[in-house]
Amino acid sequence: MDSRIKHLCTRLKKADKTAASELLQIYYKDIYAYLRRLCGSRQDAEDLTQQTFLKVWASFESFAGRSKFSTWLYRIAHNILIDWQRNNSAHAQSRQEQWWGECIDQNPGPFANAAGNQLAQQLYQAVEQLNDDKKHVVHLHYYQGLSIRETAKVLGIATSTVKYRLREVFKILKSKVSF
Repeated sequence: MDSRIKHLCTRLKKADKTAASELLQIYYKDIYAYLRRLCGSRQDAEDLTQQTFLKVWASFESFAGRSKFSTWLYRIAHNILIDWQRNNSAHAQSRQEQWWGECIDQNPGPFANAAGNQLAQQLYQAVEQLNDDKKHVVHLHYYQGLSIRETAKVLGIATSTVKYRLREVFKILKSKVSF
């Protein structure tokens, strides 16, 4: 674990509100982005992010440091998302499609040309059509930048399962997207 994060966690165990605030500032955007992509609604993502951090603060004593703090945090966010999806399954798909349609690239890069934009859109749409198991692996590993090991811990599965799902995703994407 990063020494700064470890230090903040130690302070948080002593009920240091400043440490809690610093951890929130470090991780809020990443957790929000993860939840926003998967629930599709800004308001729902804000609510889920708030629920995630409330759960983190309420259960912080159970964090034993066997994994990185960020892995533990993503696991909580993932569980909250799964619970939310179970209760809101009817609207979840339409919100996801709406969100991807509203995405604006604030940092033009390699996909600045029209063909690149089309390919990126095809990839995003293909990922959103995957089953939830595969979609969550892609979101955590590629969109959020978690390692395969961290992704496995967040999802509560073996690293070999993460690797298998990623291989399956590549096969599916290869067949659906024209490169």
